[in-house]
Amino acid sequence: MKWHSAAVALLSLCNFQAEAQQIPLQVEDKRPNIVFILTDDQDVHLSSLDYMPLVRKHILEKGTYFNKHYCTTAVCCPSRATLWTGKAAHNTNITDVNPPYGGYPKFVAGGFNENYLPVWLQDAGYNTYYTGKLFNVHTVENYNSPFAAGFTGNEFLLDPYTYNYMNSTFQRNADAPRSYEGEYVTDVMAEKAYGLLDDAVHAADNKPFFLTIAPSAPHANIQMNGSALDPEQTLEFSAPIPAARHRHLFKGVTVPRTANFNPSNSSGANWVLELPQQNQTNINYNDHFYRERLRALQAVDELVDGLITRIEDHGILDNTYIIYSSDNGFHIGQHRLQPGKSCGYEEDINIPLAIRGPGVAANYSTDIVTTHTDLAPTFFELLGIPLREEFDGRPIPVTKPTIGEERRTRREHANVEYWGFAGGEGIYDRQLHENNTYKAIRIFGPGYNLYYSIWCNNEHELYDMSIDPGQLHNLLSTSSSAQTSSVNGLPIPKVAARLDALLFVLKSCTGGVCRAPWKSLHPAGDVWTLADALAERYDDFYETTTRVEYDFCSNGYLVEAEGAMWQTSGRMFYRGGLRWDAWT
Repeated sequence: MKWHSAAVALLSLCNFQAEAQQIPLQVEDKRPNIVFILTDDQDVHLSSLDYMPLVRKHILEKGTYFNKHYCTTAVCCPSRATLWTGKAAHNTNITDVNPPYGGYPKFVAGGFNENYLPVWLQDAGYNTYYTGKLFNVHTVENYNSPFAAGFTGNEFLLDPYTYNYMNSTFQRNADAPRSYEGEYVTDVMAEKAYGLLDDAVHAADNKPFFLTIAPSAPHANIQMNGSALDPEQTLEFSAPIPAARHRHLFKGVTVPRTANFNPSNSSGANWVLELPQQNQTNINYNDHFYRERLRALQAVDELVDGLITRIEDHGILDNTYIIYSSDNGFHIGQHRLQPGKSCGYEEDINIPLAIRGPGVAANYSTDIVTTHTDLAPTFFELLGIPLREEFDGRPIPVTKPTIGEERRTRREHANVEYWGFAGGEGIYDRQLHENNTYKAIRIFGPGYNLYYSIWCNNEHELYDMSIDPGQLHNLLSTSSSAQTSSVNGLPIPKVAARLDALLFVLKSCTGGVCRAPWKSLHPAGDVWTLADALAERYDDFYETTTRVEYDFCSNGYLVEAEGAMWQTSGRMFYRGGLRWDAWT
């Protein structure tokens, strides 16, 4: 009996071990995580990061800062659509914050709700989480028609309360929206971000994660009466509202008095050139608006500290990329402009980008040119996901060796585009400035630092920013002094012809043409930079190229308004859908 019992026990043990061998062991997924912090309207040139010591401590001093990072459309929704799809605005056709040319309904109608970053990340085995602003016109009425796809967990900030600092509404997963009247929005969001981080870390499937936190700060406070879908909607702008604990900070701080701040002589082109100089009362208010922006960012600074402290407590800091950026920049007083964005000038398009994480150099900065079209490809590369051919951008190098290598071959330009109008967000000059439609290039390389633009009324601008960083002296103006100028000793027409040809390709490019536009102009592959293109042997070639020219001003991307277009197949030009000319 003892032998029989022992045999039964041995047989049971063998069966248990055999069954155990058949149970698949759960393998820990060692792929990195990403935490992406995306603020709203945060500047570089108004020095806002200088007032965020915790962002500096945790991200700038522990990571790499990209000081030539640009949005390609300087307003919320088009910029975010580019960020989440890796496509320029002329390829998403999302060019405004509201319908018919933009907003969440336009994003959905374009088929992007099934074909953008969070969906792709989930397909690649990542859990995805989001709190904050996703898109304009993502509202308490349309949040579920359809739900935003691709999120494992979400806490979306919804219109018409997106920019109301003391009366926000959030919508969690498939739940109904919930109001947080009387609570400070960034503090509410911080708690939601910490909760989503906990959910991500403790997910039962043990997948790596991508977490986005998108505060509305330092955007202006807006009291909306209904959403943009309501025909009777009204808006009331005011300065951002800080948390009560921060209201006393930065007394006496003013907008940086750079050369282009409220200049004595008007600057720019088109409607900007007609702006009156601001009086002292106006300046005083704009300084107040500036201080309120800095104060509103303090709660974001604390949120970043809370996130990184918790990431470290979870023991995953060494395997997590933390990325900090904004959707677009901001101006206050430059070129006599009231608080706002939507222009192609440096204050509006040059925005923060800082990255820390595995292999990323600490306390390092680089001036390689990067754009929001590059962020989706960069996320893919950091996470080991094969790149998509339709990306208009290319991955940003994040280590010192790869930055050094790409410094020699990196795309040197940002393709900037805008359609519609611009408006002030303070209490002065609240009119909408029409015909704020333009194409531009911001280009930076050895021996040149330029901005070139064409407005829809076909006015041109060219600034040599190595000697005119404030973009005050348009080298293509009709003044006699500008006509005698040169760029690095080269004739203005010669430089402008190269930039115009590059812009001609970029204004309708897709995919690989966007990533390597000079190759479309020089298929032999002997031109990769503006410096290459400026060689004398190409003078005749560029003197005969078709120029960028609008047929009329439009508030959206209408091909019939855009003039001649580049056709990649056969290198043909088209105007209004008809063959126009051939480049021989």
